[in-house]
Amino acid sequence: MKYRNFYFLSLLVVVMASVYPIHMGIVTLGSYLQNGSIQAADYPKYIIPYTPISIALIISTALMPLIFKLFRRYTLLVVSFIGMIIFFVTEFGFEQIKVIEGYVKMPLESWQLSLCMATPEVLRSIGEPIYAANNPVFKIHFYMIAIVIILAVLNVIYGFTKMLREQDYERKRPLIAQAVSASLFIGLCILACFTAFYRNGTINISNLSAMLMSIFFIIFGNTVGIYCGSIFYGKSKLLSKIIPAIAASLTTLIMYIGELMLMGGTLFKYGEGFFFEALGVIPFSIADIVIILVSGVITYIVMQCLNNPRAIE
Repeated sequence: MKYRNFYFLSLLVVVMASVYPIHMGIVTLGSYLQNGSIQAADYPKYIIPYTPISIALIISTALMPLIFKLFRRYTLLVVSFIGMIIFFVTEFGFEQIKVIEGYVKMPLESWQLSLCMATPEVLRSIGEPIYAANNPVFKIHFYMIAIVIILAVLNVIYGFTKMLREQDYERKRPLIAQAVSASLFIGLCILACFTAFYRNGTINISNLSAMLMSIFFIIFGNTVGIYCGSIFYGKSKLLSKIIPAIAASLTTLIMYIGELMLMGGTLFKYGEGFFFEALGVIPFSIADIVIILVSGVITYIVMQCLNNPRAIE
């Protein structure tokens, strides 16, 4: 009964956490079905990717018991695949919606890009978004964030449900670590939605903004690394520690590359001086490289502690 209680509690938590994104989706779809488009003033910010993420998680979690009966040991793989399919189908569907501002009509994805590029400070100063031609590169961020959230959340729900069902607590520690990293990452995503990490619309950002962006990149990488580590938990050092650390740093690097392409070959500067300047032909600064490496180092330390409990005693 414990695993059933945990499963229903998990489904309830996912539904409750998805109330606002689902509400945004209903409002947008209602306007679209009625008018064939949605007015900019009525557009709920960041409907993509968070409404599709919520839909994918709710359906995938609801189907998990059935998938477990049908696929047993392959449940996590199948439910993750289904979650990805649901996400991309709903995401591409929402991207077709048109947003109207005055006499301008643009795809929702292009409107979302303008909101990503125009930070709250910029919007307050000019009074309206900066309209940007659609640049598919910006979706690298959204798609990666969505994939990581879906995989991490499903991993936690499936892992704890299986653990309670089989009374096998071997993977308890990595699942707790995954739950913590996923919660922190989702919290940072929500903070970014409402604050854009307090960027000021220029390349040179404040110390607070630099700190928040650095933490975001590191936690993003950690979440992916711990996911890999939880899958290979208890295996060889290569699989359980080194590969998760590499995965964490690579994830952070890919996010940096996506931001680099979106911003036309430049990155936000976290401060003044040599440590924060681009290294010649390499667009990354020493600070950027440190952040990428720190993501992997932290993941390695976490997996070292999880695989060797005495290391933390």
